[in-house]
Amino acid sequence: MKRKIAMMLVAIMSLGLLNGCGSEAENSSAASEGSTANGIFSGELEENVTIQVLENDTAISKGYFSQLIEAFNKEYEQYGITAVDANMDQYLDLANDGPYGYGPDVLYQANDVIMQYAQGKHILPLPVEELDCYSQIPETAWQAYKVDVDGSTYTCGVPVNVQAPMLYYRKDLLPEDWKENWDANSNDVPDMIEDWKNMYDFSVQRHQENSEQYGYMKSLYDVYFSSGFLFSYGGYIFGDNNTNPEDIGFAAGDSEKGAWVLSQLASTMNEDCIDDTITTNAYSKLADGTYFATLSTPDTYSTFYDELVNEYVGQGLAQAEAEEKAKENLVMTGLPKLPESGNLTEENPKLVDSKTMGGVNGYAISSYTKYPNACFAFVNFATSYEMIMLRNETLGIAPAREDAASELGGLSKDMFEELDKGNIVLMPSIKEVSQIWTPGQTFFTDLAKDAFRSEAEKKYKDLDSMKAGLEDMCNQIHDAIYTLE
Repeated sequence: MKRKIAMMLVAIMSLGLLNGCGSEAENSSAASEGSTANGIFSGELEENVTIQVLENDTAISKGYFSQLIEAFNKEYEQYGITAVDANMDQYLDLANDGPYGYGPDVLYQANDVIMQYAQGKHILPLPVEELDCYSQIPETAWQAYKVDVDGSTYTCGVPVNVQAPMLYYRKDLLPEDWKENWDANSNDVPDMIEDWKNMYDFSVQRHQENSEQYGYMKSLYDVYFSSGFLFSYGGYIFGDNNTNPEDIGFAAGDSEKGAWVLSQLASTMNEDCIDDTITTNAYSKLADGTYFATLSTPDTYSTFYDELVNEYVGQGLAQAEAEEKAKENLVMTGLPKLPESGNLTEENPKLVDSKTMGGVNGYAISSYTKYPNACFAFVNFATSYEMIMLRNETLGIAPAREDAASELGGLSKDMFEELDKGNIVLMPSIKEVSQIWTPGQTFFTDLAKDAFRSEAEKKYKDLDSMKAGLEDMCNQIHDAIYTLE
């Protein structure tokens, strides 16, 4: 299996398409026509080679990546194949750097980034049916790495984990009387964890009781986290299932209600919510009790956990006791529900599910590598059940493999269900998505600033003005895509 890692690609595919992404529709016929010699993936491992692998910073800092390459190198030492850290910025621009020989052989990034490389033919086609993980990854996850060209479907990456905002909170910071006063339906789940109206009320109360403490805190300018509030009320990114950039939908439906929710939440925070300050300091502020709750992705769990352990050790607990206490008190869960009206002060509101922007992180192989078969072997190894389970154990990720997610249960399984229900809106896999961030940040930053402006200075005083602001944001995105490119 190691040597015959990959089946051949399509003989009739042009070299240009081979430099873009692989055709699933034609893979089977390619095998029968004996096109091995013509395909990029010959099925023969290159021997005595070194492949550069670009992983994300968290996987490196938490020690997972070193375990991964150590295990891979041991498995493939008989072929002289060695994987090493590419030692490059995780946000390396392969499109500009790859052609000049500065880039990794294998890279791990989010689907929207990888698919931009696919459109520019900077990553290789992948015969994904030959991967051990192929049948274990659901179609919803594979879809993030597919693109249609001339009637054929091409797959350009291998899903590793599902990303979406999750609520992190400190169980030991709940009010002592929460079961009496913050569990209206007596289901043993605190009300502020179940819906944003109660989270808002609790945030107001906590700050009133201690001006140095806050309830929910998050950098509102962050488009990835804030746009989900728009989606919950009918907004979307692009039309036609995120494939039509002519149709920009952040202002669609009643999305202004989502903007109103964000504005109300900002009023319970401090001015750190305007920029990326809270995103940066949330780990330490949650650990020292300044913040009760925040949003982040599953792969940051280990960072929150380590900060809380260090905080407890600093308070005099032994390491083992600190670890046990952190494990008990740091909770990662799904997002609270939203009031249908968008009004966080409404009593007994009708509630609707929260939607979020999400993504699928995965591996791709550079078009500029000299060792495609060795790289494919690495991707196959890194997406094996054992390595994905280790990745979860080390980083807290939500696996894209269904067998791993089922074994882990809990949130990993829940995230798949949210994806299937459409509550996780995957980032578009087209290059135009790169133009949504700056206009989005401009709008959300202004929205956050309003909470600290005088009434006369506020830009968004009502739903109509918020709708107009979102429409302007859409126009800016359109101009960025079609006028300024």
